Amino acid sequence: MHIGTALLDPSSPAEVAAAAADAADRGFAGFWTNQKPAGWDPLTLLASLRRRPPEIGTAIVATYPRHPVTTAAEALTLQATAGGVVLGVGPSHAWYVREQLGLGYTSPLRHTREYLTILRALLHGEPVRFEGEFFTVDTRLEITAPAPALLLSALGPRMLELAGDLADGVVVTWATPRMIAESITPRAAPGARVVAQLITLLSPDPDRARAELAGRLTAVGQLPAYRASLGRAGLAGPADTVVIGDETAIADALKRYEDAGVTDLVVSPLNERSATLDLVT
Repeated sequence: MHIGTALLDPSSPAEVAAAAADAADRGFAGFWTNQKPAGWDPLTLLASLRRRPPEIGTAIVATYPRHPVTTAAEALTLQATAGGVVLGVGPSHAWYVREQLGLGYTSPLRHTREYLTILRALLHGEPVRFEGEFFTVDTRLEITAPAPALLLSALGPRMLELAGDLADGVVVTWATPRMIAESITPRAAPGARVVAQLITLLSPDPDRARAELAGRLTAVGQLPAYRASLGRAGLAGPADTVVIGDETAIADALKRYEDAGVTDLVVSPLNERSATLDLVT
């Protein structure tokens, strides 16, 4: 299992650059960014890095705000200039796409299938002539670069099936080892990457810390995709997926994720970042 790291809520590009350099110094396999609503652009942040681990990845770039041709061009440009790119994409959530951006969020599964069909072909240097429900494309890119690995954010059965058809693997968050072992890795294609985010919180009082965190994550737990996956697992909310406790709890969690079939673990500490990363390198 490869281990990488990410910042959950970076305050500046300088903080991201420092974290990427630190990850490289520690020998991590990858450094990851995320498209947080109203936050920094993940691909631009990755392009700005001078010192970083061998792989740099997005977990994820939202599909609806970016045309697949634009996403392909940006990812291939980053691959040509920096190398080691892993492109994670996903439809995000209706509250962001529809309510904040004013875009349609009709049939995210069908939309994502069309998106991946176009994106994957372009990443592999193929011409695309496509006419579908959401996209009409007739183009090819004149960019020479190895195709980045393509991952899809997927938790439900139909998205996982789509990832098996058109992506190189999946990227998941707010998922326990048991959720991954029972629902995700059994549906993964042979040789597919399973990238999981491990969110940690060092605390001498796990019960109190989890109760406080549950309040902070109430809105996350109400998002339909997370509510459905957590409900299937019998969990009350996303705080139940966070590893909270001492150093032993975090070390034990790494083994459980590996046993669940995770190929790439993205460690994302909520506190005590340096101490936590010391435990996993």
